[in-house]
Amino acid sequence: MSHFLQHFHFASPLWLLLLAPLFGLLFLRRGRGAEATLTFSTLNVLVALGSKLRKGPGAASLPLLFLALVLAVVALARPVWREQFQRRSASGIDIMIAFDVSLSMEIDDFTTNDGRPMQRLRAAKDVVHRFVQDRPDDRIGLVVFSGQPYHISPITLDHDWLLDGLARVKLNYRSGGGTVREQGTAIGSAISAAASRLHARDAKSKVIVLITDGANNSGKIAPIDAAKYAADLNIKIYTIALGTKEGRVSSNIQRFPRQEFDLPTLQEVARLTGGEHYWAQTNAELKDTFRTIDALEKTERKIYNVSEDTEWFPWFLLPSGLLAAIAAWLTILYPPPRAS
Repeated sequence: MSHFLQHFHFASPLWLLLLAPLFGLLFLRRGRGAEATLTFSTLNVLVALGSKLRKGPGAASLPLLFLALVLAVVALARPVWREQFQRRSASGIDIMIAFDVSLSMEIDDFTTNDGRPMQRLRAAKDVVHRFVQDRPDDRIGLVVFSGQPYHISPITLDHDWLLDGLARVKLNYRSGGGTVREQGTAIGSAISAAASRLHARDAKSKVIVLITDGANNSGKIAPIDAAKYAADLNIKIYTIALGTKEGRVSSNIQRFPRQEFDLPTLQEVARLTGGEHYWAQTNAELKDTFRTIDALEKTERKIYNVSEDTEWFPWFLLPSGLLAAIAAWLTILYPPPRAS
């Protein structure tokens, strides 16, 4: 019932005031009327002086006419079924997230809230998921990379689609089945791929959030060259390095483990494009990093409330006309008695 009352409205409710005199006339008609001037012990003597009151079908004409008038008044009040929607406009900030899925992202030097080890991949997924949810009015896209970039989602407001793609991202273990098969860390190619997606966008602000735990060792373009290309397109890059100093990759993953981080290059990429560089060594620092980026790239939210009305007055007007026609037809076929 509450659902019905939430959606059912009268667009012109003042017409409903006409129901008051209608029901007033009905009440007066059902009253006893004035007391008789003469009192008779029996009315048998008066039977021959008049006609019998109308009974049967003819007696229904007046109630039908009354119901027709009630329905007509309700139709005049314009009953509507109202659906309300919220529409939002895009903020004008377009964001591409470049997400490293190289094999070193399986290192578990992060920790959960209860102190258990957590892979870098899972920690990064969690904060990216929250970052996307907290910016519903921004168009966001996702590209993942290891030895080469791979597009997961175009720049879109359909964040459910993007987050579904993020949830399916997997590392490429030696048994196969990963999102990107090529091993390595192609940071320059990832920046270039993300910048190419943003280049065609007509947005007042274009941003790349680069998340990586390694140094560029694959691809055909250097990170600095890719950053210069992004700067020419007025694209800002925020670089985030993941991992602790102790969490070096083993030699079976990378020949020279000390090259896991290339902080100077990531810092220069951010500087060239007017962005910022962060190094997150704990889960808390990673969350703080994304909160900082969220604060730096302010979103202008515009929400519009839209109401869509479906007119219901024909469902009252048509029965009203039909009942009035039936009442008139019954009156013609069964006229009221005439005084003798």
